[in-house]
Amino acid sequence: MNGFQNDGFAEDARTDSYSSFSGAIHSREQLNPKRSTSFTVELKDVKKKSIEAGEYDPYNFREVEHPTTNAETLIHLLKGSFGTGILAMPLAFYHSGYLLGVIATGVIGLICTHCIQMLIKCEYEVCKRQKVPSMSYPATAQACLNEGPEFFKMFSGVAPHIVNIFLLIYQLGTGTVYTVFVGENIQGVLASNGIDVDARLVMTAWLLPLILINYVRNLKFLAPFSTIANFITVVSFGIIAYYMFKQDFTFEEKEAFGSIRDYPLFFGTVLFALEAIGVIMPLENEMKTPQHFGSTFGVLNIGMTAIVTLYVAMGFFGYIAFGKHVGGSVSYTIGNDIPAQVCKIMLSLAIFITHGLQMFPAIETIWNQYLLPTCQKSEHKLFLEYLTRTVMVVFCYGLAVAVPYIDLFISLFGALTLAALGLAIPAILDLSTYWYSLTGVRGQLRIAKNCFIILVGVFGLIVGTSTSLQKIIEKFTPTA
Repeated sequence: MNGFQNDGFAEDARTDSYSSFSGAIHSREQLNPKRSTSFTVELKDVKKKSIEAGEYDPYNFREVEHPTTNAETLIHLLKGSFGTGILAMPLAFYHSGYLLGVIATGVIGLICTHCIQMLIKCEYEVCKRQKVPSMSYPATAQACLNEGPEFFKMFSGVAPHIVNIFLLIYQLGTGTVYTVFVGENIQGVLASNGIDVDARLVMTAWLLPLILINYVRNLKFLAPFSTIANFITVVSFGIIAYYMFKQDFTFEEKEAFGSIRDYPLFFGTVLFALEAIGVIMPLENEMKTPQHFGSTFGVLNIGMTAIVTLYVAMGFFGYIAFGKHVGGSVSYTIGNDIPAQVCKIMLSLAIFITHGLQMFPAIETIWNQYLLPTCQKSEHKLFLEYLTRTVMVVFCYGLAVAVPYIDLFISLFGALTLAALGLAIPAILDLSTYWYSLTGVRGQLRIAKNCFIILVGVFGLIVGTSTSLQKIIEKFTPTA
């Protein structure tokens, strides 16, 4: 339970491995347990000052080495939200139908934004009560459940590990999706030039480079490449938009409402695309003015409005342009001429670079929180760390080779992890944190609203995951 006890909340937040996307990249020394003693002393001083000052405001006690401005945080939020998910939106609209897709994406985006708001407010409230500057998602989960009735307190001990497991599955799922994405795009380019190679062989050829880029132990060395990847991604999206809008837009053979059997696939894909739950709390914790993150016209609402708008546009116009022929990624569908091939190669390069960034939080969490404490004194510690990195990349590669279907993976991991992390768990934490103040009509309405969100999250998790798994099984079941 190291790092999840009350006295470790602030340290857990400061060393949160999911801060890799926040722009203020922590050095590996901050992850060293030897620093915990000095930090505990600092934390006691903070608590003493807060008592003398009266009411404790966590925002006044956050000490960030390189705090980010509102604009910088907004850019990081957008950067953390745009990936392979947006390229899968046209297929998501094919599953839902263009009319339902527009409405449902907006509704899901609204619910997701509300749940993030709840999570941020819960963190602030428990930080205020515990008198610590900030907390990570796992630490917030434990603290919130400890504030509720006995039923919630029963799960406070395992809550951090449950959150970590979901976060790890999500990050590993993203690594798997990226591996498939690179393999299928490069395979498409080769096929366009008369070279018939299985996508699995392309993934195998990329395995060693993927392992090597994940050997980078300090994200500062990847930062310049990340900037290049962002530029490449923007250019690639421009090329995709060109191919989309050069099509003859017609609603013939385009369904306003898709098959109800495929709605869970739409739900999982949209959750995977929209949710950036792994980066939200680190971003807010690193802000110069964190109180502006969740305000009415703050970073979160502006960012999510832009994200939902762009995702709706990509899904709607992508489906209307390509119809039933749209692929798991719209990049598969744009064509085979030279600009299209260049676009696929550029996207593959950008995703390859981003693979190291996406896998970093999962690797750091498994290594620093679970494996390092057991081999702290081992003379082979460095070797074991690199072995851990290798095994995790190979694991993602193995899944990608076994099931090379990017659309099904996106839907599966979206429903499996983000229905819990982005919907159900924030609603549960909100209930627990404010349980004893939920009285009267407003309190009952808040309970009903949170229960509804929990049911949506649990239902989406079960139905979305089972539907995606069923579709995967069908891919390997020979037809009569």
